[in-house]
Amino acid sequence: MFGFEEHAERARLLGEVHARPFRLMESGRVVLHLAFLVDERAREADRCFVERLSIQNGQAGPGSNRHHELKLASGTLRWEAHAEFVTYSWDGGIPFASLESLDHPFGEVFHAPGELMTATRVDLSAKISECDAAISRLDRTSLCNSQVHGGQAEIATDFRQDRDGFTHIIIKDKGLDAARGGSLVQRLLEIDTYRVLALMGLPVAQRSASDVTEIEQALVRVTAEMKTTGGFEDNNRLLSELTALAARLEAGAVAGLYRFGASRAYNEIVHLRLQAIDEAVLPEFETWASFLDRRMTPAMRTCQSVEERQANLSRKLARAATLLRTRVDVEAQNQNRELLESMNRRARLQLRLQRTVEGLSIAAVSYYVVGLVAYLLKGGKGLGLMIDPAILTALSVPLVVLLVALVVRRIRNHHSDADA
Repeated sequence: MFGFEEHAERARLLGEVHARPFRLMESGRVVLHLAFLVDERAREADRCFVERLSIQNGQAGPGSNRHHELKLASGTLRWEAHAEFVTYSWDGGIPFASLESLDHPFGEVFHAPGELMTATRVDLSAKISECDAAISRLDRTSLCNSQVHGGQAEIATDFRQDRDGFTHIIIKDKGLDAARGGSLVQRLLEIDTYRVLALMGLPVAQRSASDVTEIEQALVRVTAEMKTTGGFEDNNRLLSELTALAARLEAGAVAGLYRFGASRAYNEIVHLRLQAIDEAVLPEFETWASFLDRRMTPAMRTCQSVEERQANLSRKLARAATLLRTRVDVEAQNQNRELLESMNRRARLQLRLQRTVEGLSIAAVSYYVVGLVAYLLKGGKGLGLMIDPAILTALSVPLVVLLVALVVRRIRNHHSDADA
């Protein structure tokens, strides 16, 4: 429009605030809401299913959008794709009607994209007597009932599954317009969905807690052994054990990293949605916020506690491993020093032996050279030499020994210079 070059993500980012708009909803409606856990492959397969379903009903498919609506089974089916789950919401029919009498699309032909995580039913009605009758059938021990939007509506649920497997939410309309009704239904559905998803971190935390406890006990045993052992082999063995414990701990921490982070995010969304509906207390009833806070806070604290224990234990393992590694290094240095001293002793002995051999070799070479001189002088006598060969041989001995010694020394010095 302006002739400027647009950022590649501009349109997507501008549309993000409209990614999941709520529907206008008048009283006298039933909403069935299902949430399924999916991976990337299942999400794409589910998108293809929604595409085919839309085409079969003469409507356009979702394309690359993350939400889609189509008219189906005397009502409206809404599909949404999230990070790790997809949701289907259908509204239509008469409030408080049996599930069998509702012409909903979640029958045998429905293709479930993954494992069912939440199933919620919302009845929005302005008929006070019907709402009160339905509320009276909820479990009183966990019943939550409060006013919202300045008294324009009352919301009630017991957060339990009914005989059809749905969590039943009842909205008593006392003056809601279509926009307020639609936004209230969507927020209540999000609260029920995200409160379950937030609790998915609890089983992971409980499994991790037992593993962390075992590692803590093993660390106590290893550190106790460190006080009584001091040899290189013992320290090396303890270091190997600590390294294995650290690897085991990090594997568990990484496995739960995403789940704990997702649980925190989902729990925050639940609190934000509870703030948005602006609850007011009804006499003799508990609010949704107080009930969920009382029931979910221990689970969230368990996840937080396990995360903190993993982080603290990781630091303790690192400190213990550093201490042991230092001890192993010191032991290795001591062994290296002893080895060097032993090598020095051997070198000195070898030098002494070499000098001894040198002396013997000088004597041996001198003996052979003197022998050659004696043979030479004997031959000279035969040629008329007048001096006694024995005397000349005796006189040559010191000279030969000196010359051989000088030659050997020169050779040794030459090798020493070459090595240097």
